[in-house]
Formats: sequence, C-alpha cells, structure tokens
Amino acid sequence: MGKPSPWELWTLNFELSIGIMAEVEPEVREQGLEMKELFLLGKLDDHPYPADLARALMMPKPTITFMVKRLEAVGFVKRQTEAGDLRRFRLTLTPSGRKAMEAARTILDEAFGRRLARLSTNERAELARILVLLSDSRVPG
Repeated sequence: MGKPSPWELWTLNFELSIGIMAEVEPEVREQGLEMKELFLLGKLDDHPYPADLARALMMPKPTITFMVKRLEAVGFVKRQTEAGDLRRFRLTLTPSGRKAMEAARTILDEAFGRRLARLSTNERAELARILVLLSDSRVPG
C-alpha cells in the first residue's frame, strides 16, 4: 500500500466502521434499536442532558429530541425534570433500555471481534496502543 495519506487512513477506518454497523444492523433492530440509538444509549450515563448528548454525539438537537421521544415511548429512557430548573430534564436509562443496549453491544462486539481475530495478539495490542494515542485530542508539541 505504500505510505497511505491521512485521507486514505480516515477512509479505511470509516469503511471498517460502516461495514460492521451495516452487518449488525438487522440484529440490533431485533433488540428494538436503530444504530444511532444504540450510540445514544451508550453515552447516556455520562451525558444525561439532551444538549450534552447532542454535543457528545455531534448530532443536531432536534435529532436527539426525536430519538429520545422514541426511546422514551418504548420504555428504554426515562425523562425526569431537575428540581432546581423545571425547564431542564435529565435522561436515565431504564432497566429494559440497559438490557437492549447491552444485547446490541454484544452483537457489535462479536462482529468487530471477528475482524480483530484476523490480527495476532501483538498486532491487536499495537492497534489498541495506536488508537489510544490517536484518540488523545491534544496536539503534541
């Protein structure tokens, strides 16, 4: 492959992610979730407010509102108003929402695990080290 450009590496990473999500989407839907909703539920414990979720997921606030309403209707998310500010509400994952999220995560884990099985133990450790290094948003220097 030679020395791939940042764009080529970005594209490979994106295609890997999209490919795995497309592969597991039917099984995730069987858990009552769309892929974007799975990622929303996964961020909910750390980002319990809709505006925070929108920032964390890089999605428009109306999209978050739409997904939250649907997840609330199916019983996966509970909305509670804040005692000090009745205009603001906190979102929490219900037990059934956590169960659906964990089942969908297992499906995703298994699909990604099949791809990772192509790597040796050392390659997998090196990939983890590289991903941690690249995930650090601080620019060196």
